[in-house]
Amino acid sequence: MAAENWSRKTWFLAGPVMLSNISVPLLGAVDTAVVGHLPGPHYLGAVAVGALIFSVVYQGCNFLRMGTTGLTAQSLGARDPDEVRTWLARAGLLAVCIGVLLIALQTPVIWASLKIVNPGPQVQPLADAYFSIRIWGAPMALLNLAMLGWFFGIQNTRAALATQIFMNGVNIVLDLWFVLGLGWGVEGVAWATLISEVSAIALGAWIVRRNLRRVGGHWHMGGVINAERLARMVRVNGDIFIRSMCLQAAFVLVISIGARMGDLTLAANAILLNFQIFSSYTMDAFANAAEALTGEAVGARNREQFRKAVKASSLWALIFSALFSLFYLALGPLFIDLLTSIDTVRVAAREYLPWMVVLPMISVWSFQLDGIFIGSTWTREMRNGMAMSLVVFVAALFLLVPALENHGLWLSFCLFMVARALTLGAVYPRLERAVGQ
Repeated sequence: MAAENWSRKTWFLAGPVMLSNISVPLLGAVDTAVVGHLPGPHYLGAVAVGALIFSVVYQGCNFLRMGTTGLTAQSLGARDPDEVRTWLARAGLLAVCIGVLLIALQTPVIWASLKIVNPGPQVQPLADAYFSIRIWGAPMALLNLAMLGWFFGIQNTRAALATQIFMNGVNIVLDLWFVLGLGWGVEGVAWATLISEVSAIALGAWIVRRNLRRVGGHWHMGGVINAERLARMVRVNGDIFIRSMCLQAAFVLVISIGARMGDLTLAANAILLNFQIFSSYTMDAFANAAEALTGEAVGARNREQFRKAVKASSLWALIFSALFSLFYLALGPLFIDLLTSIDTVRVAAREYLPWMVVLPMISVWSFQLDGIFIGSTWTREMRNGMAMSLVVFVAALFLLVPALENHGLWLSFCLFMVARALTLGAVYPRLERAVGQ
């Protein structure tokens, strides 16, 4: 396949994922904008804390998406349609079980979360209310992760686009209605999210049924509990779980340390995290494309196909990271003004905006390498690299925050992203040599 065709193949996968992914931070931006126009920064802080808790929980379960993508893609490359089907069943069953467990454990989860983040007295009860509503959508939210992973694995990113756009579109409409129309405040944001998560599953199930006919093969429900395959899923998912928890620990530290600097800094950082999330979700489209393409290459034992997939997806990721940096440099202040009308929050966010300008160019390599390693199911190396990067982050916080305060916090976060790229980059040559062996 010619190089230019690999670019087209990358865009065929990445384009729908990009549109899908963009809808997630846009939803976050709408949440922020709606609540950011309520009187006082504590409303904004409450949504930031509540959303952070779910981000930690769900990102900790992101192995349901990542692991399913890599395992499904490899089965697709190996031309095993029965196993392609079975990975969906395994992931879906696990998702529902974990979701029910989270509902059962909701009281200790919210108690521990608020103890760790330690928001101000005005923020805490609102964050508690947000969590107590949204937690009931946990089984549906996790099942959606499993379905997305399967869609990516079979290279049907348009299905992922349809479900995510639908879910987030419903969420945005209900956000505006519940908060601005009915005056439900923070609780309205939570209800909007819960209803959208439930409604997305109905559409997702219908799309899955259509895709099963295209995949072919047959159901073998006894294969769902195949000991060897389950052991592989547990190993892959366990590594990704530890990796994801280390990543979320870093974001928890950003929010919690910002919270200890006061409600104003917490609100400003909540605004700025929308910048990072927006760029990362967009660039993740190319990482998702890398997952599917490299996973198929690994399953087919084709090293040349693997290299071309890496090259094409990485080139486009780099281009988009540069575009985001330029966009934030030129229009960052306007973006801040759209997200909040509170003058003190605007001033504080502008002070730290330069960190958002440099972050896309710094973080792109960690995103892209994540995608390559997920597709290859080299999850142990991902786990180890993320753990080492977290150690670097914590050390930087101890050294830089006392002297530079919030600037030190964001500098430490940049160093964390650099460490992620370096730890995986050091292992990549060994991964490439292993393909096809």
